[in-house]
Amino acid sequence: MAEQRPGRTDGGKIAATSTSMQRLSLSEQALAVLRQAMVSGEIQPGEIYSAAALASQLGVSSSPVREAMLTLVNEGLMVPVRNRGYQVVPISASELEEIQRIRILLEVPTMVEVASRHAELDLAPYAGIAQEIVDAAHEGDITGYLERDRDFHLGLIGLAGNARLTKMVGTLRDHTRLFGLKGLNEQGQLIASAKEHLEIIAAMQSGDTAKTEQLMSVHLGHITHEWSGEGGQPASDDADER
Repeated sequence: MAEQRPGRTDGGKIAATSTSMQRLSLSEQALAVLRQAMVSGEIQPGEIYSAAALASQLGVSSSPVREAMLTLVNEGLMVPVRNRGYQVVPISASELEEIQRIRILLEVPTMVEVASRHAELDLAPYAGIAQEIVDAAHEGDITGYLERDRDFHLGLIGLAGNARLTKMVGTLRDHTRLFGLKGLNEQGQLIASAKEHLEIIAAMQSGDTAKTEQLMSVHLGHITHEWSGEGGQPASDDADER
């Protein structure tokens, strides 16, 4: 694990970005990496994973990984398999659609609210994060893409000042399955999806609430299509053409 380029996977191993591994405790590091691995499909439903094996890949001891996996069990994201390890709880297509609908109901109006308050809020850092998402896509760094994507969305939603809402959206994100990102990356289409973040933050910084609503609705619409690996048209550089 330590010899891999940060943010990439090799031979099915789980990757962690250097930034996440530096700023968190060992158990928090493991939890963050496992969450992203489940979302991206690096850890697959139906497979049994032991804390020792995952710890070896991450280059840490088994204890923090086991603690992270127990946290995921408590959150309903994993289930223990007696004397063998843990499994990821599968998400059906209908459940993923439910998650998508709830996220649209919660996130779109919240981002519109933040856009309407652009003059009083500091949105500039999120333009930088949006560019980092694009950079990660250019590098084929799916782990880095997901990490910065999470920072972008939860950070902006957090500006609305509703901690309970932010936590709820974070939980919904953890239950989302974006198995299609690897395919989009291999096809060179992940960059187009990444650029949507630049469009969203530009609309928010200008206070264009209608554009923010339209872009966010389209963006979250990918959850049950190309991001999930269920097909659909790849993201376009021009949101107005979608």
